[in-house]
Amino acid sequence: MSLGGYIVYIALLMIIPIWAQSRVKRTYKKFSKKATSSHMTGAEVARKILNDNGIYDVQVEETRGFLSDHYDPRKKVLRLSSSNYHGQSMASSAIAAHEVGHAIQDAESYAFLRFRHALVPVANLGSNMSMFLIIGGFLFGMSNLILLGIVFFSAAVLFQFVTLPVEFNASSRAMTQLVSTGVINNNEERDTKKVLNAAALTYVAAALVALAELVRFILMYTASNE
Repeated sequence: MSLGGYIVYIALLMIIPIWAQSRVKRTYKKFSKKATSSHMTGAEVARKILNDNGIYDVQVEETRGFLSDHYDPRKKVLRLSSSNYHGQSMASSAIAAHEVGHAIQDAESYAFLRFRHALVPVANLGSNMSMFLIIGGFLFGMSNLILLGIVFFSAAVLFQFVTLPVEFNASSRAMTQLVSTGVINNNEERDTKKVLNAAALTYVAAALVALAELVRFILMYTASNE
């Protein structure tokens, strides 16, 4: 790869995630100002959907941070950032319902969620070790070390791609639940989908960046053995 091509490549790796994050923030800001017809807070939305699905062992808690919302399957806790916990907006309802989607996946032992959980230790190891192995392989001219690093990094890439169906499915469940429970009406579905789709972009961007890096490492390894 030429110097110019490499610069473009690095720029794209930086631009894609930044663009995705910017899109999420713009969309969230816009729809955090629009209240739902039900005027339920994110915490109320989460609790209602959980109860309607017979899930009573999951606690809903407030947490600090901007868009730090997440579901912790180990502790059975759904944490919502303050603005979403107390907010009555479309954005708050969409994000709360999305996280409940993960709780429902957990309760139903959704296959991709279980697979992702199983990959966590392998993906963490791959993320931490791969760069050291690949860089060390090039420094010491050890192609086997480079290859091992690529294998480790592949595990991290696999985790990113397994995350996609988990997130898309949670968003699909969220829309179904928001409508069926009456949290939003038919006129609000389109705007709610925009919030969920924007959030999904961050996962797509992360997966594409990881794949691009993997391809680059493979091409470097191939070139070093020619």
